[in-house]
Amino acid sequence: MVRAVTKDIDQARDGVRACVRDRVLWLATAIVNHANNVRPNTDGTKVGGHQSSSASSVAILTSLFFEVLKREDRIAIKPHASPVFHAIQYLLGNLDESYLEKFRAFGGLQAYPSRTKDPEPVDFSTGSVGLAGPAAAFGALTRDYLESHGLEPTSGRFYAHLGDAELDEGSMWEAVIEPALAGLDRCTWIVDVNRQSLDRVVPGIRVRQFMDMLNANGWTVLTAKYGDRLTELMERPGGEALRTHIDDMSNEEYQGLLVAGEDQVRTRLLDGAGPGRGDIEKCTRDIDDRELYERITNLGGHDVGYLVRLLNEASDTAGPTAIFAYTVKGWGLQSAADPRNHAAVLTSDQFARFAELTGRDAANPWARFAAGTPEKKYIDGAVTRLGMRSRGRRAGEAHLGDRKLRGAHQGVPEPPLKFNETQLSIPNVTSTQDAFGRMLVELDRTSPESASRIVTTSADVATSTGVASWINRVAVWSKQEELDYLGFGERTLKWIEKPDGRHIELGLSEMNMFLLLAQLGLSDRMSGRRLVPIGTVYDPFIARATDALINGLYQESRFILVATPSGISLSTEGGAHQGLTTPSLGINTPGITYFEPAFAKEVEWILLDAVRSIGSGEGESYLLRLSTKPIDQKLFPEVSDQLRRNVLSGCYRFRSAPEDSEAVMNLFVVGAMVDEAIGSIELLEREGIGVSLFIVTSPDLLFRQMNAAHADEQAGTDTGKWDPLELLEDREVGQPVLCVIDGHPHSMAFLGAALDCPSTVLGVTSYGQSGSRADLYRYFGVDAQGIFEAGLGLVDRWRKRVF
Repeated sequence: MVRAVTKDIDQARDGVRACVRDRVLWLATAIVNHANNVRPNTDGTKVGGHQSSSASSVAILTSLFFEVLKREDRIAIKPHASPVFHAIQYLLGNLDESYLEKFRAFGGLQAYPSRTKDPEPVDFSTGSVGLAGPAAAFGALTRDYLESHGLEPTSGRFYAHLGDAELDEGSMWEAVIEPALAGLDRCTWIVDVNRQSLDRVVPGIRVRQFMDMLNANGWTVLTAKYGDRLTELMERPGGEALRTHIDDMSNEEYQGLLVAGEDQVRTRLLDGAGPGRGDIEKCTRDIDDRELYERITNLGGHDVGYLVRLLNEASDTAGPTAIFAYTVKGWGLQSAADPRNHAAVLTSDQFARFAELTGRDAANPWARFAAGTPEKKYIDGAVTRLGMRSRGRRAGEAHLGDRKLRGAHQGVPEPPLKFNETQLSIPNVTSTQDAFGRMLVELDRTSPESASRIVTTSADVATSTGVASWINRVAVWSKQEELDYLGFGERTLKWIEKPDGRHIELGLSEMNMFLLLAQLGLSDRMSGRRLVPIGTVYDPFIARATDALINGLYQESRFILVATPSGISLSTEGGAHQGLTTPSLGINTPGITYFEPAFAKEVEWILLDAVRSIGSGEGESYLLRLSTKPIDQKLFPEVSDQLRRNVLSGCYRFRSAPEDSEAVMNLFVVGAMVDEAIGSIELLEREGIGVSLFIVTSPDLLFRQMNAAHADEQAGTDTGKWDPLELLEDREVGQPVLCVIDGHPHSMAFLGAALDCPSTVLGVTSYGQSGSRADLYRYFGVDAQGIFEAGLGLVDRWRKRVF
């Protein structure tokens, strides 16, 4: 349903509200001005700061922080409104004055709100548009999950403050139609409808379409279109014609009215009025041009009192809500409504004029309200409600909103979850994907209390990514128990849905899964209770939601991502399902440790280490790239503590070259290609080439070790013989290196250069196709014969260089 809110004008507070709102506008504008026009610019690059986009959001954020939000609520801020957010935090006493002069400076206030790099408490890192709204929704879902499991979440309502251009992003609508979010309580989106994007005034009137789409998916839509002063004018005799005329205007026509200024607004308004001209003249004849302009620009999104009433109604409404707050981009500034104002920054002269018009002192821009004033009392009330201190925070000083304690019960983080040793039952022949599924059940068997915090999720691929046995054991999460009409309780796969289930099944949207996974991985910092989230996805389809994955990692969310099945080893499934770029992503992306095990025992050790790390509340996320290819488990070396340490460090020795070899080659193999690597050894040694075989469980950790060794070398540290892995024997140092991976070969290309020796990397360099594994391995040259031939050529090249 789309409806307006019954007004209950609180005129006694409106003057104070307007004064605080205007001070926020001044401070936000001054923050950007200082960064661009005052602070020395050493390289001449424009600093920027989105003054106009900030200005349109001033009243929205003023109403939220100073009257609506409670300590337990969480909010995502529109990226381009970060100066407004910083200004508000300063007035609330949660940010020291010194930071206001460090906007977009190294170690200072970030360009866009950041959980991990801004000094004040930030709930959601924003910057990539179209993610904040869904993230807030999945944050609310995570809160509901915790509550349904008796875990007493400390979070309250989840808000997302959005720009209207974000509604062009498909991620927004993937979330809106997600069945798991149906009927979601405690979630409100506030859309800043300023009708302008980066390049243009948005053509047509699309907001109605957006409202209808939200409404069709169970959202209650509220509108803040006209502020109280403009509404009062429309309620005068003849005012209905004024309302109709403005309602019918295109975005371009209305923007033209605003740009015209107060001396032309009446003429522009009447010229296009048509049959309603006489009524419009009647309702506006008693006010001068300046007042008419002020009333015409008095949109609902700039009226703090009106917005407060809407936000309170949204809180009292069942299900998710969306508020469309109409605003003017650049409101209150000389750049207001200019179609090219997105990147515009006021010049020094314009800023001085702005100070003059607003009665502020440009030489002393950071003045707060004096003690005892109505405005200071208004702010102090918000400080009390939000549980913040009333003085500024200096660099390095702890504060009440500390990101590690923000959601914790009584400010105390949860103790680490304890996971016991496991004894995984491993068949003689099995795949790493099968081992993963078995290990989930083993974790629940051996550590039932801690494993109760494990929650899995997938985008409609749970059964094909190894989670079926887990689902049989723990059930699927649903807000209410669903009747088993199809008799799943009697089937092999028992798809039972109930409130204490521990698998969250989503529709077929990888974007939604990554956004949910990130919020589950922040549950301790957002809602006070730690979870150990595990998401499964087909390897190639990580690419569909890389933006959401990186956004979650940027916020230091902790989760386990399982990419399976993977590579051309999936064979008959064809090229569209045969991923090849994930290894590169795993190495290149900060905040996540990438593993690609070959044997089931490796999976057991890696997954246990991962849940222990995440369960402790420390460390980073994990990426496990697995395969459905069966591997003979009898090939795995004898278990030892040292072997386990090496597996978890990223690489271990599988066998050494014979002592009497004419030449030695170091063969490094990743994951599923271990059979082919072993098969090539006999062929190579017939040619007098001894092979030392190393199993790489984590190309990522290998690269990090190499990088650290290079850093030590640059620092002048004596590294001794060049073997950063500390795995090579003396006779192996400097010998040729051959690498094999079921993925793009460039992901292992660093190894030869790092070891300062000739090298070749075999892998997949083009899209695959359907066929048997043998056919595909042979085609890409990664079968035993292909490895043998590459090894011969590599050693021949090495011999020519040496001899």
